[in-house]
Amino acid sequence: MFEMVNSAASEKNAMPIPTEQLLMGLVAAATIAAAARYLRALSRSGAIATTALGTVVFGFGGVGWAVPLLAFFILSSALSHASKRFSPRDFTEVFEKGGERDAGQVLANGGIAGAVVLLNFFYPNPLWYAAFVGGLAAAAADTWGTEIGVLGRGDVRSVLTFSVVPPGTSGGVSLAGSIGCVAGAAAVACSGAFFANGSLGFIATTAIAGVIGAFADSLLGATLQVSYRCPRCGATTERRKHCGVETELASGIAWVNNDAVNIACCVVGGAVAALVWWLAASTEGL
Repeated sequence: MFEMVNSAASEKNAMPIPTEQLLMGLVAAATIAAAARYLRALSRSGAIATTALGTVVFGFGGVGWAVPLLAFFILSSALSHASKRFSPRDFTEVFEKGGERDAGQVLANGGIAGAVVLLNFFYPNPLWYAAFVGGLAAAAADTWGTEIGVLGRGDVRSVLTFSVVPPGTSGGVSLAGSIGCVAGAAAVACSGAFFANGSLGFIATTAIAGVIGAFADSLLGATLQVSYRCPRCGATTERRKHCGVETELASGIAWVNNDAVNIACCVVGGAVAALVWWLAASTEGL
C-alpha cells in the first residue's frame, strides 16, 4: 500500500550512535523549546522534556521523523494559544493543567513517539514510521479536538450516553471538537506523507488511526479518568484543589489522570497505524 523511508537506520544491523546528528538535534530542540518557553507555551519542566524529546527524535531519526513532531508541537501550541484567547468560556478551574505544557504533558503526547524512534534505530522496520506518525496524529486529534471544541457554542454530549454534559467534561464530544479532531489527525498525517513517498494510503491510514486513538481517549475520559468534586461549590473538576480547598473523588481511578489517558491515546493511534501497515504489507506479499 505504501513504502516508508528510514532516515537514520536503513541497514538491518543498528548503526553507530549518530553523535553529530544528536548534537544538531539538541541545538535545534533547545532553540525551539526556549522560544516556546518565552512564549509561555511550555513550563520549565516542559521545556526540558521538549529538548530531550526533540534531541532523541532528530538524533536517532533525522528530518523525516522530526517534521511530524514539529508539525504537532508548533500547530498544537499555536492552536492552544488561540483557544485560550478566543474561547467564550474559562476552563482554568476545570482542566487539570493550565496553558503552559509541563514535562508530564510533553511526554504523555510525545514519549511514545520518542520510544518508537529508538525502536526503529535499533530494529529498523518501516512499520515503526507508521506507528510514529499514527501516535502523533492521535495526540494532535485529541489536542485539536479539545482546543477547537472549547471554541464552539453547540451542545457537548457524552461519548457513552450522548446526553448533554457541561463543556470541558472528560469524555464529552461536540461537532466543533469532532471537526478539530479530524483536522489535527490529517495535519500530522500529511506532514509525514512526503517521507512515505507521498502516499495517499499512508495519509488515510495514519489519519484514521489518529482519530481512533482520540476516540479511545474520549472513552477512557468518560469511564476511567479521575474527576473530582469541589465540596465548597459542587463543581466537577480535574484539579485536586478548587475554591482553595481539597477536592473529593467523584469518579474514575485516582491514577488515571489526563496524562495517563493521553499516553493510551497515542498507544492506540500508533498500534492501529502499525497494524494496518502490517496487514497491507502481508496482503501485498501474497
